[in-house]
Amino acid sequence: MKTLKYGSEGTDVELLQLALSRGGWYTGAVDGVFGRQTLNAVRRFQASFGLAPDGIVGPLTQDALDPLLTGHFNHTVRRGDTFPGLARRYDTTAAAIAAANPEADPRNLRIGQKLIIPYGFDLVPQNVRYTPELVDYILDGLAVRYPFARPQKYGNSASGTPLRLIGFGTGEREVLINAAHHANEWITTPLVLAFAEAMLKAYIADGTVAGRSAKALLSRVKLYIAPLVNPDGAALVNGAFDRDSSEYRQALRIAAAYPSVPFPEGWKANIAGTDPNLNYPADWEEAKRIKFAQGWVSPAPRDYVGEAPLSCPESRALYEFTKQHDFRLTLSYHTQGEVIYWKFKNIEPERAREIAEAMAAVSGYDIEEVPEESANAGYKDWFIDEYRLPGFTIEAGKGRNPLPLTDLAEMISDNFPLMVTALELA
Repeated sequence: MKTLKYGSEGTDVELLQLALSRGGWYTGAVDGVFGRQTLNAVRRFQASFGLAPDGIVGPLTQDALDPLLTGHFNHTVRRGDTFPGLARRYDTTAAAIAAANPEADPRNLRIGQKLIIPYGFDLVPQNVRYTPELVDYILDGLAVRYPFARPQKYGNSASGTPLRLIGFGTGEREVLINAAHHANEWITTPLVLAFAEAMLKAYIADGTVAGRSAKALLSRVKLYIAPLVNPDGAALVNGAFDRDSSEYRQALRIAAAYPSVPFPEGWKANIAGTDPNLNYPADWEEAKRIKFAQGWVSPAPRDYVGEAPLSCPESRALYEFTKQHDFRLTLSYHTQGEVIYWKFKNIEPERAREIAEAMAAVSGYDIEEVPEESANAGYKDWFIDEYRLPGFTIEAGKGRNPLPLTDLAEMISDNFPLMVTALELA
């Protein structure tokens, strides 16, 4: 987060407002505008932490705010502390404290012992635009709250942004859920991250997700979730790049060659102008023929297939990660249409139709075949072609991309049962 002050605008201000609202200092709209109400909230926050109440969010204020974005803080045990007592004091649960401190014995807490206290709020917000920075806060926070969940880097984007995912579960069958290959479909990122958090939260509480035991599911599968395959593209769409940055200037040059695509909201590609989901080695030459005939012949905001299969760093990274694992089923989240795509060309993996029908039944989505102009070189296409195993593209929500955050709650309601069903049937 860069230094912020009165008059600042953008996604960094949204993160600031999110943190302040979580701590009770700010009650206004999370709108990305550093106005008078945000200024007063920052000053109150600074004063309460012994900082100069100048209303400028610099490094010291940012450090003090970070626990409200990663969702936990440190506590030094005092006489009489217990997990239930700490849970009541800090509006969390004893189970959450125990999960974050697996080495601590709740029956023998020592004065001076350091504990991690998770805040009571969920880490995955539904009221802010998503950026790589926010995803990092969430993944780092989940790793602290649930030490058995393992975030990891699996590559770098075209601009060098780390590509990250999270894995958890103890089962033998590996499953991959990925989201946001396309920049303006970034709403799928909070969708799959909310699912990860719901599963982890239910796991430690012996609870359920969509009516199914999280512990039973995670004893059967090992789940990996790559929530933001195209981080730079999402950052561009959501205004997170400085307009003087080389990345933003590069995107402007690319967009100028394709003026029919609204900028930046129509951007689907990575920051270098290659569509990550048209860059996998599954009839890539056919994808090139179709897209070139449509006029997408050079780096573009959308539909440029790249110089060669896997020339896009984001696609190559997920390809290589997949090669290192034994995934029995994959879900690739896109928007929009409320449909499930389940085959590649004439390849119909065993049980794929059965699983698609089960996911459709619980979500209300339709089952369809991919239109010919989009039926090549996607991740799902390559996974099916390479492994002959069930791979699905889920087109979540309906409307015009990018879908508004107000649609996220309905998408969660539809897709949690779908994802649970996929884990059951993997």
